[in-house]
Amino acid sequence: MSELNHECGIAAIYHLAGKASPLASSHGPDQISRLLPRMLLDIQNRGQLSAGLTSYNPERSQLIDTFREVGSVSEVFRLNHQGKADSLMERYAGRAAIGHVRYATCGTEDRSYAQPFERHHLQKHKWFSFGFNGQLANYTALRDKLLADDDHHLARSTDTEIIMHEISRELSGDRSPTLFEVISKVSKRFDGAYSLVLLNALGQMLVARDPLGIKPVCYAIEDNLFAAASESVALLNLGFSHNSIHCLDPGHAITIDGSHVRVERFADQLGRAHCFFEWIYFANVASTMDGRSVYLSRKALGEELARLEDLTIGEDTIVVPVPDTSKCAADAMAYQLNVPSVEGLIRNRYSGRTFIEGGSHRRSKAAIKYTPLREVLEGKRVLLVEDSIVRSTTMRVLISKIREVGRAREIHVRVACPPITSPCFYGIDMSTIDELFAPRFIRPDRSVDEMHMAMARELGADSLRYLPVESIARAVERPVEELCQACITGRYPTPCGQQLYDIALSKVSQESSVESGTTDREVVRTYESPQATL
Repeated sequence: MSELNHECGIAAIYHLAGKASPLASSHGPDQISRLLPRMLLDIQNRGQLSAGLTSYNPERSQLIDTFREVGSVSEVFRLNHQGKADSLMERYAGRAAIGHVRYATCGTEDRSYAQPFERHHLQKHKWFSFGFNGQLANYTALRDKLLADDDHHLARSTDTEIIMHEISRELSGDRSPTLFEVISKVSKRFDGAYSLVLLNALGQMLVARDPLGIKPVCYAIEDNLFAAASESVALLNLGFSHNSIHCLDPGHAITIDGSHVRVERFADQLGRAHCFFEWIYFANVASTMDGRSVYLSRKALGEELARLEDLTIGEDTIVVPVPDTSKCAADAMAYQLNVPSVEGLIRNRYSGRTFIEGGSHRRSKAAIKYTPLREVLEGKRVLLVEDSIVRSTTMRVLISKIREVGRAREIHVRVACPPITSPCFYGIDMSTIDELFAPRFIRPDRSVDEMHMAMARELGADSLRYLPVESIARAVERPVEELCQACITGRYPTPCGQQLYDIALSKVSQESSVESGTTDREVVRTYESPQATL
């Protein structure tokens, strides 16, 4: 499944028929697409590999037109060159637009993988463009079914193309279904996580969220302006008030046709499974996800770390966050322990996020991403706070640099997340058990303390501690049954996700199983057991 792993961000904006919205400022209704790059900048944290938009303008021959390119939002839309940016925005001016930012490990840094994906057609209702965040766990089955017909061909190994063909199938023939009817039908064939924005040549827009709500979507309407995005921060910074911003409920779709906006349920509610990793890592700290502040969630995780801390605190003890997503937890932990929280690591703001970089680049990126401050670290007992450890590439480099360059006396790693023990099949870049750091250390014959000690030795730290699984639900203030915690529990919210995990377990090397004396399924259960207290 390595060709499918990605985490992305989506955005949409629509100037509804009628009087111009004050939020549109100096931009007229037919220029509202100019606001799209600004929205994408606010969700740039979700992907830096490529960006793009599709706009709708009934006054041009290309009723919908798509621009997409490899690079950051600023690079793609020439935001550092006003003349080039204005020219680009003029060319793609429209009264409605959808946008996308992407990171992925699939293929190469190829423009053809950038979104939105546009499908041309002579009939306007069949001419559409869409952007997608997530992953279909039943991608293989859908792909094989499509290719069973010798006349069918897929150009890319990506579920985005599968979705495009599934939508096209619903629009085929003499039928003219509504966009709501389309998403209702195709959703019955999808198993996985997705948020989706779609725009067609009739000027109709669709915004949809998967039935379990694994992927986030927010929307807002004020006066004649509608906007939607993966995160609330993009809407807040556009000028929408807090009271106008809402989270789209799982299994619901928003459809727009000119001046009419409808929010309807397209799939039966079978439960909720919000991805907890959004609060831990992916989301912008200024966002609110499903009614819970990302900042307050990370602050609560830091308080959990402080509650569990048993290290003797002295005058030479300092808390150091791994910038930037760990800062909230680190500050909260330090406050509870009455210990200084200091910036002992300075991040190169232009190096990107190493977790969402391709594997071959992670180690080199991690080496240049942080600079230890010897003036802050030398001779100190450092509580190094990290939001999560997936592969351990960054953590190994950091510990080495803090010791050798920063000359810290001791390094004690504190992780504001439980161990990542299982792959994600819903759109986060951790697709195999073998690539994960934690599973090989967790054994039935080992206590949690022994596990932590073995991990610390492997990383070169003096000690290490993770949060227990139950800390997550407390921190994000959601019932545990409404969270997807598959990567820390091995329990997946969809049938195909669970099947893929069973396949992943079967592929774990026999050598690893013999050495550990257990299977990875037992690994997960052992860490979750009530007696495994932290």
